[in-house]
Amino acid sequence: METIFGNLQGLKSSQLKQLQRLYHQRIPGDRITTPEFSQRLAAISTEVNQPVCAYINRRGQVIRVGVGTPRQTQIPPMELPRYGAERLSGIRCIATHLKPEPPNEAALTAMALQRLDALVVLNITGTGFTRRGGGATGYVKEAYLAHLTPQESRTLITSPAASKVGESQIQSPSWSISPPLDLDDLADQDLVDLVENLEAEFQREFIAQEVDADHDRVLIVGLMTSEMTPLQFQDNLLELARLVDTAGGDVLQTIQQKRSRIHPQTVVGEGKVQEIALTAQTLGVNLVVFDRDLSPSQVRNLEIQIGIRVVDRTEVILDIFAQRAQSRAGKLQVELAQLEYMQPRLAGRGRTMSRLGGGIGTRGPGETKLETERRAIGQRISRLQKEVTQLQAHRSRLRQRRQHREVPSVALVGYTNAGKSTLLNALTNAEVYTADQLFATLDPTTRRLVIPHGETDEHQEILITDTVGFIHELPASLMDAFRATLEEVTEADALLHLVDLSHPAWLRHIRSVREILAQMPITPGPALVVFNKIDQADSETLALAREEFPLAVFISASQRLGLETLRHRLGQLIEYAVDSR
Repeated sequence: METIFGNLQGLKSSQLKQLQRLYHQRIPGDRITTPEFSQRLAAISTEVNQPVCAYINRRGQVIRVGVGTPRQTQIPPMELPRYGAERLSGIRCIATHLKPEPPNEAALTAMALQRLDALVVLNITGTGFTRRGGGATGYVKEAYLAHLTPQESRTLITSPAASKVGESQIQSPSWSISPPLDLDDLADQDLVDLVENLEAEFQREFIAQEVDADHDRVLIVGLMTSEMTPLQFQDNLLELARLVDTAGGDVLQTIQQKRSRIHPQTVVGEGKVQEIALTAQTLGVNLVVFDRDLSPSQVRNLEIQIGIRVVDRTEVILDIFAQRAQSRAGKLQVELAQLEYMQPRLAGRGRTMSRLGGGIGTRGPGETKLETERRAIGQRISRLQKEVTQLQAHRSRLRQRRQHREVPSVALVGYTNAGKSTLLNALTNAEVYTADQLFATLDPTTRRLVIPHGETDEHQEILITDTVGFIHELPASLMDAFRATLEEVTEADALLHLVDLSHPAWLRHIRSVREILAQMPITPGPALVVFNKIDQADSETLALAREEFPLAVFISASQRLGLETLRHRLGQLIEYAVDSR
């Protein structure tokens, strides 16, 4: 039995049968509709006293019938057979309207969201009328034909301009609406010609604006809640844009919403979800990134309504870690973090998780594919956790050997992209990979460094270790997976806390790093605050930093400024740390 969608309350069984019979109608492949089909739809709509929508594919088959407006009966993006900015969906909608007016914005937006081939709105008389000169009773007063049009003037915001992330101007879809038509004029419209010309234009526009086929085309969504300041919110969005850029995506646009608290099902409000879906299909986006962690059900709800992949901030960070990990230990820890993140998100993945088999011999205690996959992931997590434990033991033995030789150690800590690897290279002539990216290096690197003794000024040898960069609200799964790496911090005699003074949010970065250090199971040793990139900071910022942190050291690792002062202060720090053991 064919399904009728929408508001079915109060409908009689005879009316439901009339609606179901619409599925047996066939429209010629080159026509948008026929007078006979339009009149029949209008007659049913008049009888039920509600708008009715019929969705027709390019073979002329009715594939969906809904009681309600185009907005109320629209097809979810995930169920559309074709979807993308460079093409139309291959479906047209014939809708009735109870008032004598052109298509309203809600109907046109529904057309744009579904990328319909065309939208026909039939304004009905309400009671029917007799045609002049007698003949059949008609119900359609006038018809309007609407379709999408290309937006050749549209401009995209790409990742190099991510520093300008703000409330972007959302591009409204453009559409064309015909003057009032009678049914004979409407029937004369050539659907094939209309669709082919439109798709050719969309294809040309899409190719002209495509950033890079190998890169994800990303739409960022930010939600500002009552506990955030506007400055914190903007810093978060800028950081997320940089994370996306580091992961290899191109940020095309940013959408923002201010709410007192998050929506439990979709994070943002219903209207904003529609705006996201419309912007995504207008720009040809293939990935939506939210600025906060999403629950599995929120991801599922958003993907159903938006029609493309939705990820959160943690998943972007995990992707960067997966790209950056070089050593076996790094890869091991990244895989563990990814599996722990994925495990609770297996549920609700549609038909692929339905019961295996079916029928005689397959029922009984068995297990679902979901349970099988969850069990396999659980087993893999257990194996990886054992390997990480072995890795911890190995690192512990190495540290004990170093301590037995009484070689003091210093761990470089700091917010991601503070310049830790650049400083390590400058101090020790190491060749650690550096880049102006977040999480450029993941694997800890230890090098020998000769510095003057804190009291005698004689040369002494220490070990300095570059550690993984921190970030605010570092996901718990990453903290757990990288515990072998983070132990380098807790076991070091002292810390060098490196701060990027050129970053607008440097004070917030200091707080974030200190919060993460406070969560360590073992209290780290004494720390020396070192402000980096002073050549890129303005004089007011420098003055404020000197006032707030009078014992700090000010350097530029890339320009090798202040390194001698840093070496002497390192000697004093080590002397203090060793004496206070």
